Amino acid sequence: MEQNGVEPNNSVVDDWVEAYKQDRNVALLDLINFFIQCSGCQGMVTAEMFESLHKKDVMLKMTENFDEGDEDYPLIRTGPYWKKFKANFCEFIAVLVQQCQCSILYDSYLMDTIISLLTGLADSMVRAFRHTSTLAAMKLLTAVLSVRLNLDVNKHNAQRLYEVEKKRISGKRTNYRLDQLERKRKELLEIQNMMNAIFKGTFLNRYRDVVPEIRATCIEEIGSWIKTYPDAFLNDSYLKYIGWMLYDKQAEVRLKCLLGLQGIYSRKEFVSRMDLFTIRFKDRIVSMPLDKDHEVAVQAMKLLMLMSQNCEDVLSDEDCETLYQFVYTTHRPLAVAAGEFLYKRLLSHEGDEEVQPKGGGKFGASTDQLKRLIRFFLDSKLHKHVAYLIDSLWDWAGNFLKDWECMTTLLLKNAEEGGEELSDAHESALIEIILATVREAAEGHPPVGRGAAKKVIKEKKIQLEDCTKITEHFIMVLPQLLAKYSTDAQKAANLLQIPQYYDLDVYSTGHLEKHLDALLKEVKDIVDKHSDISVLEASSRTYYVLCSKEIAIYSQVDHARTQLIDELMGQLNQLLDGFWQKVSVTHCGDKQTYMCFYLQIILPALQCTYFSLLWQLAAVSENSPKVVVSKSFFGFVCLVQAFMILCDWLLISSHQDSNNNEEAVGLLDYLPSTSLQEKLLLFIQEHVFMEEEDESEDLTEEERKDESCKLDNLHKKRSLLAAYCKLIAYNVVEMTAAAEIYKYYVKTYNDFGDIIKETLSKMRHNNKIQSAKTLILCLQQAHAESHDSSGSVDFSSASFTNMKELARRFSLTFGWDQVKSRESVAMIHKEGIEFAFQGANGVDGKCLPPNLSFLLIISEFSNKLLKPDKRLTVYFEKLIQTQNAEYRRRPLIWYRNSLLANEDDESSVLGSSGEWSPVGTSKTSSFKRKLSNGMKASLFWTSSSSLSVTGSLPETGQTEATRKAPEPQCASQLACAAGKSRKRLKSQEMHLQEHLTFLCPGGLRGRCW
Repeated sequence: MEQNGVEPNNSVVDDWVEAYKQDRNVALLDLINFFIQCSGCQGMVTAEMFESLHKKDVMLKMTENFDEGDEDYPLIRTGPYWKKFKANFCEFIAVLVQQCQCSILYDSYLMDTIISLLTGLADSMVRAFRHTSTLAAMKLLTAVLSVRLNLDVNKHNAQRLYEVEKKRISGKRTNYRLDQLERKRKELLEIQNMMNAIFKGTFLNRYRDVVPEIRATCIEEIGSWIKTYPDAFLNDSYLKYIGWMLYDKQAEVRLKCLLGLQGIYSRKEFVSRMDLFTIRFKDRIVSMPLDKDHEVAVQAMKLLMLMSQNCEDVLSDEDCETLYQFVYTTHRPLAVAAGEFLYKRLLSHEGDEEVQPKGGGKFGASTDQLKRLIRFFLDSKLHKHVAYLIDSLWDWAGNFLKDWECMTTLLLKNAEEGGEELSDAHESALIEIILATVREAAEGHPPVGRGAAKKVIKEKKIQLEDCTKITEHFIMVLPQLLAKYSTDAQKAANLLQIPQYYDLDVYSTGHLEKHLDALLKEVKDIVDKHSDISVLEASSRTYYVLCSKEIAIYSQVDHARTQLIDELMGQLNQLLDGFWQKVSVTHCGDKQTYMCFYLQIILPALQCTYFSLLWQLAAVSENSPKVVVSKSFFGFVCLVQAFMILCDWLLISSHQDSNNNEEAVGLLDYLPSTSLQEKLLLFIQEHVFMEEEDESEDLTEEERKDESCKLDNLHKKRSLLAAYCKLIAYNVVEMTAAAEIYKYYVKTYNDFGDIIKETLSKMRHNNKIQSAKTLILCLQQAHAESHDSSGSVDFSSASFTNMKELARRFSLTFGWDQVKSRESVAMIHKEGIEFAFQGANGVDGKCLPPNLSFLLIISEFSNKLLKPDKRLTVYFEKLIQTQNAEYRRRPLIWYRNSLLANEDDESSVLGSSGEWSPVGTSKTSSFKRKLSNGMKASLFWTSSSSLSVTGSLPETGQTEATRKAPEPQCASQLACAAGKSRKRLKSQEMHLQEHLTFLCPGGLRGRCW
């Protein structure tokens, strides 16, 4: 009944108890079969087996009935149904012991039989038996332990009644109490024996089981026993098992250990009895926040928090410093747990007996707390990660971190007002903390890398209240802060970001326009004083946020912004006049100085043009009036920064959705011209692939040793290559341009291999056939470059070896799914064969194709062909029998054997002296014997269904009139061979001929047929 997931209840157990009282053997047999079947075994223990066979023989019989190949059983099945089954199974055991504790539990038959059964199953070689019986035994011991606790209470009460009545009266009443007390003692002794039998018979054998679920079950239950009955289990004899399993390889087991220890260390009365355990295993626990399993790391940090609270001086200062740093981790639950540890141990002022600093006023406690946080932040030396620190502390110190009044008061405090003034570093850190807390309160989500927590309605309401609080406070205070720190670029840049989180309606609803004037005045003064990019960007962002047309203060902010722009334009015109005068004077002198001046102005101008185009593009997308863009901008490709900007602009302009706006079509559908594409490719070749050799010759010894310079240079090259490869991957430039990039795949694999491989993968995802053509084009270009002065190819040369390695790497990118890559591999072989036989002049063997060696290259892709495709080969006699071209015809043999032989047989093609063997393998010889006597040598791909030349792939340039007629003998032999080949194909492969894309090269098709 319980196996079907029906919830166990008292009535079910009561019925069983009544059946046990009537016939205990039958009832006990039902209980035994219940445990057997809950293990997933379909066998049944009969009454004859139960009475005649020994316990081990019964277990052996059940093991034989168990399906050894089936590793699935109820306890490990997933889903809510089986989860409920496990809960009901455990509850049934607890109810069974509870209902029997006043009657049959002590009959020396029921529990002995159950314990013996579970102990025997726990020693079984079958995992299902071991797991199910161990869980049952552990839950049985837990239930017996509850009975033991009740007996202790009853015994204590009986002892007290006996002592009272012994003093008052004597006789039968006293004897009754004495008998009752003696009976409780005997029951306690029997219960203790049951506990010892289960612990020694099951736990001690199974807590080290090879199955992690069994080990986790044992550790979980012993932790429960220690908390439930500390008088018996809270000692080193039992605690050591939890300590040992802290080193378990499985995260599930380590997690159960930590959860069990949390329940123990959370109670101060237990901690004093764990000194030896704490000393022995403290270092292991301190190291566990570094566990690779996130949940284990989080629970370890929570355990250390409990140990820190309830164990005096158990953690050293070095331990705490190590644990504090986890507030910067990217895993938010661990960071929050570390934030609790940091706040309660270092920052919290609760319980402090220090005298509040003088002049602290109402902010005395918060000021001291804030200074501790600043010192910790500076000492950690991770100043760029303040957002992570604040997010870690937010759940525990939210009220303290929202005390912006205390923070700004501390910044604006002067030394004359009393108290210790903050140093410059402390002020910078405090401003960063203020900005981080404002952002956390206004946005309400963790920083980048920590995921996005879902907000509930209550949290959104708190977020809106915090945003209003931020606005009301900083509207009046921020101008004062900007005035004080206007000369410090870093502090000003951070403070200028605060208005981004304002509720701007407060300016009008609260009649606070005078504070807006003060803010705009300070922002204008900061722009006039600074040229730092971060300050100017923050100022621009502030104007952008304040100058929103939807709010009432738009006209006021827009007027201030326009006035500032007019002043800046006037200053710019004056500077440009002086600049060009200086350039004109320098032009007649030092040319290098002139170029320096030119670059100083042209690069910022180019960047401004780029951003201007992006803003105009955004305006076009919003259906603004037509924007005219000069395409002469795209010819300005002379510097690295210009190249990066150009690539980004081409990518954006060619992939924007114009929303059917005809006025924007000219801008949004722009594609680079052929000449521009050539310039882009030339730039990449010169500055990424060819520049490395030139630099290695010019560098001095010191520069060669400068690893930082090398890394920066490599990063620049990778950025350039990635920008260009994005243009290829998104079809902004022709896909054939990738062939020039692919040639460097092997040579520059360590530096750029990942970028080139990702580009290849993206292209294949876009168009498999075109991507295959690009690969074969790359190999054809490399093959053409490998010819020597005589026009031949040296097979032993480094260039040819590198070319074969390149082809092998390309072949590996197709993976193991041959069906998925079938069309692409077919295209490579088809194009490769046509290229290999270009320039063939007849079949008399006097002039073999000059590119015949290319067959060696495409043979690297032969192992990617499906077996039915490899069988469709036809041998030609005269092209391989040429006496004067023995060396030139060897690629045909290699290619033939790469198609017909397994990978292990390919090595047999080469002889011991490096010569090419005329016969490949025994498999090849067997195949040749099935062919006609006149068929011996070269091969071509042909269609198996007919001898026509039609197909899905384009033919070569030669016309039908230039093809020679085939010899009659050759044609008849080919027909015979093709017929035999078709008979060898399986019935399910007969439709292959209709879809096959492999064709005979057009240049020789007429001569073959």
